Amino acid sequence: MIQFTPAALVEVDRLRRRQANPDDYLRLQIKPGGCQGQSYDFTFVSQPSPGDYLVNGGIAIAGEHLTVLHGLAVDYAEDLMGGNFRFDNPQATENCGCGASFRAIDPTH
Repeated sequence: MIQFTPAALVEVDRLRRRQANPDDYLRLQIKPGGCQGQSYDFTFVSQPSPGDYLVNGGIAIAGEHLTVLHGLAVDYAEDLMGGNFRFDNPQATENCGCGASFRAIDPTH
């Protein structure tokens, strides 16, 4: 299961309303990059992909990344540096200092 805190859901709703089509889904996936090798990536899509996990609030989680994201908690907070999503991923074996990238062992690969 993947959880978004109330603060994260409010921010997702704000981002969706700013889009040309506010009915688009905010899709969370993993992409290569960052200092730990993998980073979280949000993109807007008109339809979720087959196999995506849907979260209330118009969020789609990339089905191909569910194993690595299992148990993920997503929060949103603002500080002096601005607002950011914060990720607490129990599958991560290492995290970078800023929290945007991580390393995890994916048992499917």
